[in-house]
Amino acid sequence: MDSPTLAPPAPTDLPTNGAAPSPPARRGLKRSTRVALIVIAIVALLAGGGFGASYLINAGNYVSTDNAQIDGDKIAINAPATGTLLDWTATQGADVHQGQIVGRIEIQDGFASPQMPIRAPGDGTVAVDNGVIGTYVTTGTQLAVAYDLGKIYVTARVDETDVRSVHPGQLVDIDVDAYPNTPLTGRVVGVQDGAAGVFSLFPQSNSGGNFQKVTQVIPVKIALTSLPSVDVVPGMNVTVHIHKN
Repeated sequence: MDSPTLAPPAPTDLPTNGAAPSPPARRGLKRSTRVALIVIAIVALLAGGGFGASYLINAGNYVSTDNAQIDGDKIAINAPATGTLLDWTATQGADVHQGQIVGRIEIQDGFASPQMPIRAPGDGTVAVDNGVIGTYVTTGTQLAVAYDLGKIYVTARVDETDVRSVHPGQLVDIDVDAYPNTPLTGRVVGVQDGAAGVFSLFPQSNSGGNFQKVTQVIPVKIALTSLPSVDVVPGMNVTVHIHKN
């Protein structure tokens, strides 16, 4: 005779009336955690409000752009003839003076090899040196670029939508990226009559019918009104804030 099968014991955690067990009660956040979250939210709101207020104030009082560089009138030293470069002295950092001989070109002319001097067209300090003694160059080859560091200025490119607020005489605050704690001041001396894209080597054309409107920038020339206490040279990036009033 088979022994009777015993039923498994009923779980002790189930209610006797057959109802499903209630989920465990959730624990609320600690008081210190709630306070910390509230403080963080308040700080975030204040920071956002301060940034927005600062932006509105700057937008109302200044025309600002970081599309700006230290600039100067370029003095290009070019090869006066075709031939071999000799006796080159216009190296980077060298000071040159108008009419100074900075090198020679040896011209191959049959059995003779006359030499033609290369003269600096103006006073300045060499910033770019492309001259290599012994190389063959053609007439007009740019061998060096110099700038008069006593006459440097800033070229800022202002969005065409903001340029109506820019005119000669306005005061400008200038921040040099290389020297963040050495602000400079200047004044607007000229606004170019035309967008920078028009004067590029390869201006955009709409002949293909694929025109896409892009905000243009207008070059603005800014003269320095305070002598910099640091060495600033053409090509350095700056940020300008042009006072509207």
